Amino acid sequence: MVRGRQKFAEFKTNQDMHNVKEKKERALGTKLFLKAERCSSPKCAMVRKPYRPGVHGSKRHSVSEYGKQLQEKQKIQITYGLSNRQMRNLFRKFGTSMISVLERRLDRVVFLLGFARSGRVARQLISHGHILVNSRKVTIPSYSVKIGDVISIRPESRSIKIFEDMPLRLGQFKTPEWLKADKEEFKGECVGKPHMEETSFPFDINLVGQFYSR
Repeated sequence: MVRGRQKFAEFKTNQDMHNVKEKKERALGTKLFLKAERCSSPKCAMVRKPYRPGVHGSKRHSVSEYGKQLQEKQKIQITYGLSNRQMRNLFRKFGTSMISVLERRLDRVVFLLGFARSGRVARQLISHGHILVNSRKVTIPSYSVKIGDVISIRPESRSIKIFEDMPLRLGQFKTPEWLKADKEEFKGECVGKPHMEETSFPFDINLVGQFYSR
């Protein structure tokens, strides 16, 4: 009986986490692919309920200039898994070029190579030791990938369930030009620097700049 209650509590916790992610996307009005491949399916919250969460969510809302700036900041934060402090420090250090820095994070590169279905999953894979950089295990998702770095899946990890459909998934995946993927060997190499126009999300970094200049 106790075990059944524990399983129900775990299931409810997972459901609550999924609902929170869906509400974030709906509130911002943008697909952020927080729930992996679900965002590309008819089950996506933005497809089923393309309006803001809440009782009055389906009504038209006017957003102030400050609100627009805040939304752009939140899109970046949620996509890259940043806290308010991390976001603020990155912008102070790199300004509008921070997106290029964020695109070279190891968790982002793992996602862009197709090794993970979402940034959140990529962070988990790295933290659990499944990802190698230049044949060495790296467990820091924020590790900055440099030109010439080779990212691969740890050979001992390739048999785990999360990677079982990797060949099929990689065959349908297109990597950005600054990354070179070896889909047969489950490897990828950084061969250049990312550009803002290559990012897969439509961020308006200028609005973020306005937010921090207030």
